[in-house]
Amino acid sequence: MQTPKVLTALAIALTWACASVPRAPGSTHYDILITNARIVDGTGNPWYRGTVATIGDRIAYVGPSIPGLGAGRVIDARDQVVSPGFIDMLGHSEFSILRGPHAVSKITQGITSEVTGEVSSAWPQLALGEQPNPKYPWRSLGEYFGYLEKNGTAINLGTYVGTSSVREAVMGEVTRHPTEAEMKQMGALIDSAMRDGAFGVGTGLIYLPSTFFSTEELIALTKYATPYRGGYATHMRSEGAGLLDAVRETIRIAAEAGTWAEIRHIKSRSLEQMTQAVALIDSARRAGIDVTADQYPYIASGTGLAAMLNTWVQEGGQDSLVMRLRDPAIRARLKSELGADSAQGIRTAARTMVNEVDADSLKIYEGKLLTEIGRMRGQDAYDAAFDILIADRGRTSAIYFSFNEDALRYAMKQPWVSVGQDAGAVSPDSTGKWRERGHPRGFGTFPRILGLYVRQDSVITLEFAIRKMTSLAAQRVGISDRGLLRPGMYADITIFDPTTIIDRATFEQPSQLATGVSYVFVNGVPVVDNGVVTIALPGRALRGPGYR
Repeated sequence: MQTPKVLTALAIALTWACASVPRAPGSTHYDILITNARIVDGTGNPWYRGTVATIGDRIAYVGPSIPGLGAGRVIDARDQVVSPGFIDMLGHSEFSILRGPHAVSKITQGITSEVTGEVSSAWPQLALGEQPNPKYPWRSLGEYFGYLEKNGTAINLGTYVGTSSVREAVMGEVTRHPTEAEMKQMGALIDSAMRDGAFGVGTGLIYLPSTFFSTEELIALTKYATPYRGGYATHMRSEGAGLLDAVRETIRIAAEAGTWAEIRHIKSRSLEQMTQAVALIDSARRAGIDVTADQYPYIASGTGLAAMLNTWVQEGGQDSLVMRLRDPAIRARLKSELGADSAQGIRTAARTMVNEVDADSLKIYEGKLLTEIGRMRGQDAYDAAFDILIADRGRTSAIYFSFNEDALRYAMKQPWVSVGQDAGAVSPDSTGKWRERGHPRGFGTFPRILGLYVRQDSVITLEFAIRKMTSLAAQRVGISDRGLLRPGMYADITIFDPTTIIDRATFEQPSQLATGVSYVFVNGVPVVDNGVVTIALPGRALRGPGYR
């Protein structure tokens, strides 16, 4: 198949200037013409049959099919859905995409853009006054974006500035509250990131060292993003028994900082609790507080195995954790805490799976529940977990089967819930192997929603799902030129078969590509072409509305 022309910046500018002059659609020669399409434009409106055309990196025509339209390349969509490219509202690709810029796990889902910076961020990546690592040589978020675009990437990437990053840059890993001077230093870093195009402040309040921030400190830091129309995005302090209090804290931060808030991967252990959380958010929205959320369509979360332990035992980093886990008195205390939570259905050994280990000697435990590992080792399940963490220097990852399917579906129906898969981009190595095990969400989130929750179970409609994946996400972070199929927008386009699209990744075999996506265009260039991943790297940095 013919590939799109590679235009110079001047040619693109001249072509777009000409295309912007009102004229009959038939008088324009397009680069790409997608015909016989079921157009789902991202607004939530019903699909209609028509044509989408591009010139350079922009969409030039969307509408009914008109005889005689000409193009350098014509794609017969044959009743497939043509939609805006999907926007992943929660990725972790800021460093992984430098190692594997083709982002195969993302583009094969139809993802064209990612928002990252949940806990930490690409900048600041070093302590104040420290010289950059030659491997990560940037000295500002703006320099990172320049490095990203010079390196090349298959998808567009934007980011929040992470509270863990700014805290570590100013304070290291100390557990105390910041001084007034340190707060001002962190604020200055946030201000710099916002001027370079960050979307706002991102935080993960179950992770060290951000967990040590008070609500008042988070409000003060978020205020630095407000003048730039940036928001506050949070992995909240609790997704268990304290969920409602965590939602209330998020609402308070948005209200008192005078900006919007995004709740990361909203989830609950019961439908009743999720109903209450949604009611809190709806009430806040009626009161004029702009709170939204995103989610992934799995009832299991994924993070480090050490995250099952309370904060006090994790303080000081992995070496301190390992040292404490060798202490019999500390192990006894931990088992008591874990046992109490397990009785409430939280941090239960029978629902915690070791996902990935670094040490080769521990590989036999990958994909197994802690209870099964305990039997294999002739140990209590929690003792087995402690010993694995010791042997693996605290680096073990885990899957937690803790959440409720009915609650997931209830959240999915809310009009203010977008989609974020909570996983970084992954590409195979030169031998075709994947470098690491992950959570299946990293390979299947978007196709799973379209295949399971739209086609099979009719939880939401196709148009509602596409809106969540495109324009809702773009609106949230202030991206005004992506997320819709509309002339003048950037040509981020996904084409998929609504009758076959589905995820294939499982918890046992998470690195399996989804099926059903046939074409993906990023800035007008195909990165998936008739089901085949290309070598093109047309992605760009996404900068927030405060960029100066």
